[in-house]
Amino acid sequence: MGDLLLVRHGETEWSVSGQHTSWTDLPLTQHGEEQAKLLAPLLSGRTFSLALTSELGRAIRTAELAGITGAVTDPDLHEWDYGAYEGVTTVDIHRTRPDWDLWTDGVPPGPEGHPGESPEQIGRRADRVLARVDTALGEGDVVLVAHAHFLRVLTARRLGLAPADGRLFQLATGTVSRLSTEHDRPVIAEWNTRA
Repeated sequence: MGDLLLVRHGETEWSVSGQHTSWTDLPLTQHGEEQAKLLAPLLSGRTFSLALTSELGRAIRTAELAGITGAVTDPDLHEWDYGAYEGVTTVDIHRTRPDWDLWTDGVPPGPEGHPGESPEQIGRRADRVLARVDTALGEGDVVLVAHAHFLRVLTARRLGLAPADGRLFQLATGTVSRLSTEHDRPVIAEWNTRA
């Protein structure tokens, strides 16, 4: 069985400022582009039976700069829909909701087409992705290029945990993480790796 490699896209202006970014399609910063290029040595020498990326430009560009070829976009790899909290920092949210926690409280509805998502909804998307990659993992390594909160939930689901347990896995921009198996059980083999 192959390994499942998770690549978080490089830095954007909002990842620096801490603003929640789901559907806003921000480009990588210059530093984010450099982060993505530095991922190439971590991925070289691997042949991927499947490469998937979020439909957003920051993920697609990260895949290109990291040397991942033949990646197919998958709408289920989209970041958590933050609803009304799109573009808002946690610090700003805490001014009116001091005890707010994304993982337990979710988000209020946003503009039309962006109702927000709960951890359970993200978990269902992650489960669909994991079901799609399962066959490909039997043929070799799989790489997913996506976003922090989504990949954290996907990790929790791969390990058999509840979607909200994604809160346990901090994930930095421009990193590679590797989920593998040990004694036929999913495990974290590497996390938050940079060149």
